Amino acid sequence: MKNIIEKAWENRSLLEESNTQNIIRKVISQLDEGKLRVAEPTSMGWKVNEWVKKAVVLYFPIQKMETLEAGPLEFHDKIPLKNGYKKKGIRVVPHAISRHGAFISKGVILMPSFVNIGAYVDSGTMVDTWATVGSCAQVGKNVHISGGVGIGGVLEPLQAAPVIIEDNAFLGSRSIIVEGVRVCSEAVLGANVVLTASTKIIDVTNSKSVEHKGIIPPRSVVIPGSYTKTFASGNYQVPCALIIGKRKESTDKKTSLNDALRTHNVSV
Repeated sequence: MKNIIEKAWENRSLLEESNTQNIIRKVISQLDEGKLRVAEPTSMGWKVNEWVKKAVVLYFPIQKMETLEAGPLEFHDKIPLKNGYKKKGIRVVPHAISRHGAFISKGVILMPSFVNIGAYVDSGTMVDTWATVGSCAQVGKNVHISGGVGIGGVLEPLQAAPVIIEDNAFLGSRSIIVEGVRVCSEAVLGANVVLTASTKIIDVTNSKSVEHKGIIPPRSVVIPGSYTKTFASGNYQVPCALIIGKRKESTDKKTSLNDALRTHNVSV
């Protein structure tokens, strides 16, 4: 499949061939079933499967616009909606929507929210009201995605990594994570934390600050902050993220989370 996808990526005329179209659709179906992933954990970290991302991009031009109906609701799109939630063991509250090609594991709860094609949402995760899980984003087990959270999607450029949220993380209300940022296991983001590839992430827990970019270390408790930056017209405050503490390493993840929120007075 990888070989055919790579050839079609270089030569788009191959998209007219039925075999190429069948392979692309097979890749999307395997994404939908969780047999393939756009990115996967390895012993060395995370590996991005660029050829799978290419298949997602190539899926759009071979699909035709269709009218989709769900009760009184009507949509007009190229990508079918995901279905079979009861059999999959997923709780879906109206008007939660996920697209075919997104994997959602057994035990996930979808409040009115949106999960895009290529995304992976693992077991026990809660996607709360009006949260969005963007294309190809990877979300681990037992993650709490609070109301209004925006997890960014990525298809192009192909070398760009998707957003990764690891197991047992907590994302506070209206937080935004985009541009391939990785939130490591058990991290806690307070309300309105914004993380982009260029956001300064400053650990202020010790006498000397430590700066990170693109990654929230495991068990970090993070709140929104700002720092002074000099521009031609003067000094202005620029947003950043502050690591103000660590969630306790505990077998009881729920207790650990509650302790972190209370101890550091984090708004969620």
